[in-house]
Amino acid sequence: MDFEIQEQTVPLVSPDYTLERNKPMPSFNHGTIQANLIMELAIFRNNFRITSETSLDLGKWPSVPDIAIFPKTKMDLWNDETSVKQPPLCAIEILSPSQSLNELTTKAKEYFEHGVQSCWIVLPSVANIYVYYSPAEYDIFRSTETLVDKKLDVSFPLVEVFK
Repeated sequence: MDFEIQEQTVPLVSPDYTLERNKPMPSFNHGTIQANLIMELAIFRNNFRITSETSLDLGKWPSVPDIAIFPKTKMDLWNDETSVKQPPLCAIEILSPSQSLNELTTKAKEYFEHGVQSCWIVLPSVANIYVYYSPAEYDIFRSTETLVDKKLDVSFPLVEVFK
């Protein structure tokens, strides 16, 4: 008996990704910059808990920042959280090709309203990071400079982030 094997294609990401995560699907550059930022932030892991794609539920406002920086806590491997109610100290958002800058500045304002101390907006196409301390106060750092977050007392050169 001959069986014909039919090839099935399975989508790499659910078509509902945007709805489920409340954010657009990331691109190759987005993912690379996100990974590079996490590697640079690793030097601060004794002071902070750095997470990627953590679901937040801040006062019934769901959000999933690309990277979040929390106070240093011990991981409880027995009791994981699928939706964190504590605001991070910092939320980092990387602009995706299908997003507008206005979407991210609006999101930054929401983060501040929910207790986040700083918010970074990363613009891959111009290799800049905006570090917001409030909706109206921010610093701009270029790929050749050293990023400084005055609220978190964090600084590191950006040269490797956009490589």
